[in-house]
Amino acid sequence: MKCPNCGQWNRNSLPRCMKCGEPLDAGANTPSWRAELKDDQRGKEYIRVDEFGDAAAVPDQRDVLAQEMHDLKERKSTGTAKLRRLRETSAERGAAPSAAPIHTEPARDNVFHINDDPRATVRVVRDGVPQPTAQRSSEMTINTWQTGTYDPLVEDFNSRNRTYREDYPLSETGVIRFKPRYQGLRRLIRVLTVLLMLGVTGLCIFFGLAYFRDRKAESSLQNRASVTASIMDDLAAHTILIPGEDGQQIYITELHTSYIVTGGFATVEVADHMWYDELGMISDDTMTVTLTPYIKTASGQQRPMDPISYDIAIPLSPITLLTPDSTRHEVATAMYSMSFNVRVGSKVYINGEDVSDTVNAQTGVLVYNATVQPIGDNVFDIRVQSQYCRENRISITLYREPQEIPLDLSADTYATTTEQAIMIRATTLPGADVNVLSPHTDLKITDLNTTGEFTFMATFDHYGYNDIIIEASSPGKKTSRVVYQMYFVDRPEVYTTKAWPLNQSAEYSELISNISTRAARSQVYLAVGQIAEIVNDKPQRVIVYCSDDGVSRPVLLENQTTVTWNVGEYYRFYADAYSSYDGMPWLIARYCYE
Repeated sequence: MKCPNCGQWNRNSLPRCMKCGEPLDAGANTPSWRAELKDDQRGKEYIRVDEFGDAAAVPDQRDVLAQEMHDLKERKSTGTAKLRRLRETSAERGAAPSAAPIHTEPARDNVFHINDDPRATVRVVRDGVPQPTAQRSSEMTINTWQTGTYDPLVEDFNSRNRTYREDYPLSETGVIRFKPRYQGLRRLIRVLTVLLMLGVTGLCIFFGLAYFRDRKAESSLQNRASVTASIMDDLAAHTILIPGEDGQQIYITELHTSYIVTGGFATVEVADHMWYDELGMISDDTMTVTLTPYIKTASGQQRPMDPISYDIAIPLSPITLLTPDSTRHEVATAMYSMSFNVRVGSKVYINGEDVSDTVNAQTGVLVYNATVQPIGDNVFDIRVQSQYCRENRISITLYREPQEIPLDLSADTYATTTEQAIMIRATTLPGADVNVLSPHTDLKITDLNTTGEFTFMATFDHYGYNDIIIEASSPGKKTSRVVYQMYFVDRPEVYTTKAWPLNQSAEYSELISNISTRAARSQVYLAVGQIAEIVNDKPQRVIVYCSDDGVSRPVLLENQTTVTWNVGEYYRFYADAYSSYDGMPWLIARYCYE
């Protein structure tokens, strides 16, 4: 507020000008709309949360202290105004003040002050008549003694005036500076206020640092949560160890289950399939999953912890192709048996047809008789859906040479036989010429010109796969050719009696020297020993030492038995000569016994 007398700017709370002492009217410059406003009496409140998560609303101590200081200031101003009115009333009655409540211009750090004329309550009597208040103490003293009239009130004032002039010097504006009566108490209050504010600030900083330190420690514990792959009910799973204090309860939202911390950790086991059981078709091979843990406090509240994320692998539905050996195979018949091994209970679809009911309930083997047309590539799409797995799909192509002259073997033609000769039935174009190129006997073409059917006896000159080759020709058309492989091996009681022992050095040396001749005759040998090394898996080939010391007379054996071999196992192998491999005999094992 600007002083109307000297132009000095003062605060609105000051009753008088700091420079000249002119009374200030604070309400004169106050806008009218300010009177309609009401200050919000509500102090600030802080929400404090203890270590157990309990929240409590507490007031700001600084607001409380500020309100007390404001009330003290108002009481001070009211008391000063009342004292001034009492002094003025006493002066009008002609009575001198009984005390000297003189207020001067305050020091810069004085909060409660009032610029009051210390001589406002003094009335000078001259010739028995009260005179106006003097402007200076020196002037008052001279005027009083110049009248020659003695007045007790004037004498008392002069005595006080001399004392004031001796003890308190005048300021630059001519106003006597007095020390406030309660300056020491005010300083004490000010110091206590500052200390209180510092204490409150220190407590806030302390509890704030403690809170963030606890949160940081809790976060560091959560960062130490370990996630490891495991097995749960023979299926892929993960084990999560969440650190905590013994006895704490940790609630997992996704699992709807609480876990007790024991030994510093809460152990959580989660099966991987839980995350994608109800998602339907899944194409991705991995998935990122997240657990949301909460710590249960003593009050029953739940304090969230940092989420725990990890990756899981979504396995393919298992399928193993048994026959044919590869996904592309050339066939010569209109019917071909494919076989697979899948997980029991799987859903299997071949070219959209559901063949799940043909899966063996004990072994999981599926045999499918595929119809193969003479059009080149015949593609078969196989889809497998196993529980807790994503769909697996393979494609098998069976190639059958396109034919202008139809030529097919009978659908009941065997793939394996233990007989050295077997009857083969076939059908072709009626009137076509038929030629059997593989070893055979007894070709019958009686019905060839009418129905196109003919038969013959196929003979086999070696163990293993033998080719049956047939051609059909007709003038003006391309010759059709069928090559069919049939696996032949004698029955065990016949095959094993033909075996020559290899555990003698003489027989082993003779085989090494005449390996080609023995292979052409499919000579059978008996090899006894322990499997020392697996060379490859499909077909399985192993090395066996056929000596008593187990380090000499090595033999390479190819597994054509129904048993899967393992390193270190001891067998009696019955095998026929096939070829040589890395300086050792190569035999095809047809039967083996422990």
